[in-house]
Amino acid sequence: MRIALDAMGGDHAPRVTVAGALKAARSGVEVVLVGPEDRLKEELQRQGGHLPIHPAPDWIRMEEQATEVRRRRESSIAVAMELLQRKEVEAVVSMGHTGATMAAALFTLGRVKGVERPALLVEFPSQRGRTFLLDGGANADCRPSFLLQFAAMGLAYAEASGAEAPKVGLLSIGEEEGKGNALVLEAYPLLKAALGERFFGNVEGRDIFLGTTEVVVTDGFTGNVALKLAEGEAKVLLSWIKEALTSSPLARLGALLVLPALRRVRAKVDPAQYGAMPLLGVEGTVLIGHGSADEEAVKNALLRAKALAEAGLLERVKERLSRLYV
Repeated sequence: MRIALDAMGGDHAPRVTVAGALKAARSGVEVVLVGPEDRLKEELQRQGGHLPIHPAPDWIRMEEQATEVRRRRESSIAVAMELLQRKEVEAVVSMGHTGATMAAALFTLGRVKGVERPALLVEFPSQRGRTFLLDGGANADCRPSFLLQFAAMGLAYAEASGAEAPKVGLLSIGEEEGKGNALVLEAYPLLKAALGERFFGNVEGRDIFLGTTEVVVTDGFTGNVALKLAEGEAKVLLSWIKEALTSSPLARLGALLVLPALRRVRAKVDPAQYGAMPLLGVEGTVLIGHGSADEEAVKNALLRAKALAEAGLLERVKERLSRLYV
């Protein structure tokens, strides 16, 4: 089970990507680094590790246009996708340019039959475990049929992650069937007819963290706003807690008692614990992480990619989508 890592993807590559790959390798992941051979060899030597390298002399910088990947076929992300297309690896992970990674996946792998637009799946911690939301930002403007396909892919992902009989909620401004914008009102009957008992109905923003449904579907604009809001709020809340627990000698004494519990809470809301977001709807297992990712996030992204490939995520997605058009 070989996983290709775009070793030049991210704000701190290749130092962070190589460090994360070495950690993942020690946890049982067979990682192939893709990027400039000399630079990666130098970084591996500096960190005292050994990993296979597949040469790619070029890479897409974070400030460059996503469309660059079409003409720069020797860039690290393009080469990684070609490895996946030839089935020399089972998945691709990149912490680099999101748009370039999506473009490379579409250009090289193509879309799964029945998918009009691939979607990014975002994982949120909830009171019941985890909530999977899509789209997380790949498609700012959506048609109702897109949301139906997102729902099918989200169910496949939830099942691959171990959820039993997961249900889908349609993100709206109220729980009642008649509430929502034009997109929600048109998507509701499609989801209800196609998903049957797996469709819960409308859910509100608070339901994402309550875990009312395992899967929540929305357009990419709304989904990305929800993601960034949640990440920002988590950081602010943790900073407020830290400030309160260091505000006086008595508070610092109490902090010693609650520190283990606070660490568990922080682990739940830390994006590094999830590593990367899967791009669903392309002909392969592809995960995209934050450009600011640290080595722990890279390691977890690689572990996640391995687990999803082993769980047969792509075949589950295809099987779920096929039910929509019977």
